[in-house]
Amino acid sequence: MIHWPVPEPEIPAGTHPALAAVARAAVAAFRDARGRFDRTQLAEKVDMGADGTPTTRLDQLVDTAVAETVDAHRVNLISEEIGVIDNGSAVTLVVDPVDGTSNAVAGVPFSAFAGVVAVDGEAVESLTTWLDTGRSWHAKAGETLPYRTTGRRELDGAAVSLLRPHPKSEDAWLRVSRRAGRVRVLSSSCLEAALVAEGSLDAFADPGSDTHRIMDIAAAAVLLPAAGGALIDAYGRPVEIDPDLSRRWSGIAAATPDLAEELAEEINRPSS
Repeated sequence: MIHWPVPEPEIPAGTHPALAAVARAAVAAFRDARGRFDRTQLAEKVDMGADGTPTTRLDQLVDTAVAETVDAHRVNLISEEIGVIDNGSAVTLVVDPVDGTSNAVAGVPFSAFAGVVAVDGEAVESLTTWLDTGRSWHAKAGETLPYRTTGRRELDGAAVSLLRPHPKSEDAWLRVSRRAGRVRVLSSSCLEAALVAEGSLDAFADPGSDTHRIMDIAAAAVLLPAAGGALIDAYGRPVEIDPDLSRRWSGIAAATPDLAEELAEEINRPSS
């Protein structure tokens, strides 16, 4: 078993009731799963998710708790494991119940719940909760936050977190890492974007592997602009709330729009 305690999430007052309830349900299910199953059991592939990737036991347990809570609140859901639940509401929650599953099942304390409230398809509110600490980042579209990004505009010398290298993105990965002052691979896109928002990192990027689904970057699309940063796709595709879970993005979360665009240019630079 993984015996580290899982605290209650620090959810700010004013969070949308359905989003707050879903986050609490996810944390409770995460805590219960860690108390009942060992690492091997948590990591076991038990199903195929709606996004076409294998579902671990941990993912399934947390996603099921999220779906039950969504039904109780009669809002819609887009989630990577269960897929789409349509309750006929104008409100849709776009949820990544456990972002950083590989960390979570191994006992590495760096994974998150992330959710977005979308009204008629427009993302208006986000909540990212660090599962092992309870710490949360909450944002509403059009409202500023009490913390800001670093404001960095240049890639050279920046503190950058990157998705692990993939065959499609190895050359771009190396180009970005050679220009950065410091590179990290933390394996939780939602948490890494939150760290950019509060100034602990200058940027986070998938350097062109098209790994991100909408639930991996939807929260960042609300959170980053509220903190003075930017969330874009490396290839210029719009980041849209879409129930088509076959869509993929290469998300870039950066302290400024200038830095985001410079990262995109480097990722798209032809290999020499």
